[in-house]
Amino acid sequence: MICVWSRVGLLVALISLSPPLARTQTGAGNDPGRLAADGQQALAAGHFDEARADFEQLAKLYPQVPEVHATLAALYFKLREYQLSVREVRTAQKLKPGLPRLDSLLALSLSELGRYQDALPLLEKGFRQSADPDTRRMCGLQLLRAYTGLGRDADAVETALALNRYYPDDPEVLYNTGRIYGNFAYLVMEKLHDKAPNSIWMLQAQGEANESQKNYAAAIVAFNHVLVLDPNRPGIHYRLGRVYLARFRDSANPQDREAALREFTAELTVDPANGNAAYELGNIQAQSGNLDEAGKQFALALARYPDFEEALVGLAGVDLTTQKSAAAIPLLEHATRLRPDDEVAWWRLSQADRATGNRQGQAKALATFQKLHSAAAAAPRAPVGSDAVTPQQLDASAAASAAPSVRN
Repeated sequence: MICVWSRVGLLVALISLSPPLARTQTGAGNDPGRLAADGQQALAAGHFDEARADFEQLAKLYPQVPEVHATLAALYFKLREYQLSVREVRTAQKLKPGLPRLDSLLALSLSELGRYQDALPLLEKGFRQSADPDTRRMCGLQLLRAYTGLGRDADAVETALALNRYYPDDPEVLYNTGRIYGNFAYLVMEKLHDKAPNSIWMLQAQGEANESQKNYAAAIVAFNHVLVLDPNRPGIHYRLGRVYLARFRDSANPQDREAALREFTAELTVDPANGNAAYELGNIQAQSGNLDEAGKQFALALARYPDFEEALVGLAGVDLTTQKSAAAIPLLEHATRLRPDDEVAWWRLSQADRATGNRQGQAKALATFQKLHSAAAAAPRAPVGSDAVTPQQLDASAAASAAPSVRN
């Protein structure tokens, strides 16, 4: 359930009473001035039940004042009495059709009651036309709920995308839009299962889902089944290689690393343009000390994709290890331009500059590395996506060099 009722404070604040009401001689309990003042004070303090009692009494005394009904509507919404909120909005609108923001409050109340069809036009208007960010946000969140309740999943996804553009760092928006994306993906996969349960696409989806859940054995079975149906299907050997490599990181079983090598090699036979497969081959060979083969694979990836940042850093690492520091410098300078926050690239650039006698360049690269490394220690980089290649890693000497900067 999308919870937006707690955000109604802005509406309460913006719906104000009409000019001060004349006092009567009916006694303190019916003094409209006192009731209005007490109600507003209770509102400001967040004592909504007390404010409700005051404004309900005002509504009895002055049933023709639309602002009183509007304030009551916002209070009822805050108290989750949505049916009463709808009643008061309609009363206020009948008395004064131009009173601001009541359409949005009515839409939110109707949606909370599950009356999505009635709420939808007003929610769409509030989301697409409102100049107020909070009103637009609340209407957008309720639109997700309404579209989902009406089975209009594609519209829910479209709204979720718009919400993410408007409020990219809002936790509530991120949570609810994430649920929309997940639900839509699930529905699409269910449809794929119903329409083509034994298809290559279904098997590939199963393999990828199992891979993301680290169910490596099931992923291997699914991807191999794809290859039984289509032995030359591009990308499948690469996915298998990733699965074996991931399992190797967990188990340290050398057989998994060998299997990953075989699968990445097989992928390049099927699809020579798969730069990721070439990169992963190069990375495994570099870690195994087979530097000549590693350099060939990194170079192969870069021949097809010159801006492949990880491959640039990988090939530079091979050059540094084989005492070809001058060759590493342009690779690393290119890498740092492509991705200025890559601490591995800056560290290796500092080492290449040192080896070639460029003290000024070394100092600059080292300072940048230490700054990035310190920031990464304070706020670790977010996990890479499931399709990202294995990142280059810092060596032990880099960590030792950065330690003083981190401590300071």
